[in-house]
Amino acid sequence: MGVGVSRGRAARGILSPGAGILLCCALISFLSSVCGFSDPSEVNALNTMFVDFNQDPKLTGWDRNNGDPCGTAWYGIVCSPDNFVVSIKIPGLGLNGKMQVWVLQNLRRLQVVDVSYNNISGDLPKQLPSSLNQLIMNNNLFSGGLPQFDQMRSLEVINLSNNQLDDKLESQLSTALVKLRILDLSNNKLEGGLLDSVKTMTALQTLNLQNNKLSGQLPASLVQLKHLQTFNIENNNFTGYLPSNFRPQTYKYGGNQLELHAPPPPPGTPTRSSAGSVESSFSAWFTITRIVVVAAGAAALVLALLSICFWFCIFRNRPNTSPKDPEANRSIQRPWFIPRFSRPNTSREKSNGVFEPAPLVKGVVEEAKVSKASPSLKALKAPPSFRGSSLLLPSATSSTGITEEVTKSSILATAFSVADLQAATNSFSQDNLIGEGNMGEVYRAESPDGQFLAVKKLNSNACMVQHEDDFLRVVEGLARLQHSSAVALVGYCAEHDQRLLVYEYFGRGSLHDKLHFSNENSKGLSWNVRIKIALGSARALKYLHEVCAPPVVHRNFSSANILLDDELNPHISDCGLAILASSGSESEVSAQLTTSFGYSAPEYAMFGTYTVKSDIYSFGVVMLELLTGRKPFDSTRPRSEQSLVRWATPQLHDIDALARMVDPALKGMYPAKSLSRFADVVALCVQPEPEFRPPMSEVVQSLVRLIQRASMSKRGLELATQTDTPNNEFSENSV
Repeated sequence: MGVGVSRGRAARGILSPGAGILLCCALISFLSSVCGFSDPSEVNALNTMFVDFNQDPKLTGWDRNNGDPCGTAWYGIVCSPDNFVVSIKIPGLGLNGKMQVWVLQNLRRLQVVDVSYNNISGDLPKQLPSSLNQLIMNNNLFSGGLPQFDQMRSLEVINLSNNQLDDKLESQLSTALVKLRILDLSNNKLEGGLLDSVKTMTALQTLNLQNNKLSGQLPASLVQLKHLQTFNIENNNFTGYLPSNFRPQTYKYGGNQLELHAPPPPPGTPTRSSAGSVESSFSAWFTITRIVVVAAGAAALVLALLSICFWFCIFRNRPNTSPKDPEANRSIQRPWFIPRFSRPNTSREKSNGVFEPAPLVKGVVEEAKVSKASPSLKALKAPPSFRGSSLLLPSATSSTGITEEVTKSSILATAFSVADLQAATNSFSQDNLIGEGNMGEVYRAESPDGQFLAVKKLNSNACMVQHEDDFLRVVEGLARLQHSSAVALVGYCAEHDQRLLVYEYFGRGSLHDKLHFSNENSKGLSWNVRIKIALGSARALKYLHEVCAPPVVHRNFSSANILLDDELNPHISDCGLAILASSGSESEVSAQLTTSFGYSAPEYAMFGTYTVKSDIYSFGVVMLELLTGRKPFDSTRPRSEQSLVRWATPQLHDIDALARMVDPALKGMYPAKSLSRFADVVALCVQPEPEFRPPMSEVVQSLVRLIQRASMSKRGLELATQTDTPNNEFSENSV
């Protein structure tokens, strides 16, 4: 008994008052970690941010009254295991308000902040957490100066583009940014220039400084940035010379006062060592007699070479004809238009009549299956294989130009003369002008037998491919792009420095006109017709991305480039024309400005990169147009609704909001489930991150399943019976 009592007293004696306090503190700390009690200063900072953003309901879960961002699910907030905020991602929500400068400073463990594509104003904080890894605040209304980066050694991404910042650039770029991969300060009001210290950013891959007020000379140390892939300084006031041996993959410097090469050293500059000994040895060798002998021998050699070249040219230009061959001098009567033929099947299955691929710059190749039952094509000889070859840019093309195999006879399109096209377009009169784009003007052409075609007259300032041989190689590739939902190239012209392309003509106009320019026209687009247009367009993109090898990126996919035939079937125009666009030309820059808030994917607006995933984003925008009847960017609407993607994306998974978004022209005649599934496809295509967007083959499969399910619904199907094609047109086998 005594032993038991003594043990109990000993146990009670261990828990002294100090130990009890420590135990309570440890318990509170444990409960804070488990239950998610956030740091009070961080809670205060986020509550202040929530109030500054007018307590926007799109910030779901945020609570200004005793809220806990780490204990409950706050939209866009990520916490560490010990309940510190490490990430804020709330892009594209249309948030309005002024962010206070101290808010981000209080988040001491913050690693990622992304508030891009909102309407947030105010000054950027001068001091930011040193733990910050990504600072993404582009496309807002921020003003004032840049943050101080001298203590931020962990920064890898800085994107402050498309704001109203007006700081001195050289005073803020720090040598501490050794891990920085992406620096985008474009479209601001920054002044100053680039200092030699830029060489310390050895990990830099993207440097975008276009559309500012920067000046001075470019530092020669740019050549030390071995990982730099994108360099854009367009529309600034830089002077001097471009650094030699500095050639990143994307290099844009137009709109400055830069010259390509530094001037040569002044004449008479000594470049030899031991000049005295060299001169004495040369003077000893070059006696007058030897000089005369050498000169005579050189003259004889030159005369011999000239004689050989002269006779070679005479025999080369001699016509290879014979008087016994009357066909040699007979002029060939070619048809004005190529014969019409049925569209070839574009499936991956090959037959004996399949054409070999002919790559273009960075890939314009496709498979085109020729039906043996098509008599109009039997006379066409299959073009030779160009497997393993590719068209180089004019700057890299050899002086001999085109290879022997690439001739006009091998091109699956008719060669027109300028006189032919002038007669067909009434000398390219304004009455026949049906469109005008970045690459040039489009005219309606009419043949003597009443057939209509569309003639695209390429603008020489916007067309990179000027040499005729290079142009023919491009045309050969364009003519091989054959798909039932792509506008076919039927001819071309390359005379008198003119570059023209002749396409099929579709008199019903574009999807853009049908949706936005006439209320009467849009009434003809029933829900079934809209899905049919989306499916046909998706199949065309799938063909470009996944059937062509290497893939063909459209780069200008929009509702204006979706032409409609009499049955309202879609036909994608301008396929493969991205190769002709001149990098940095005025027309291309203007196109970027007009589409940055419309069809362009975020990675193109931020970093200038464009891939097949960017086409998929543009396709998602077109699907939003079909869904809502709205334009991609409409400045006449309230500011929060001007950008279609920003306005629509947060509502795509809200059934009630989705019903309010639908184009009023549909008058409620659509299957509710079909609408929801359509919105699901849209949401995937317009994902901000390219890697999360599905390939076009998956998009096609989703739309096919949607069609099959919608065909079993009884609501609203009677509206499209006259314009829709049969259901078997949407079968999986035709994908």
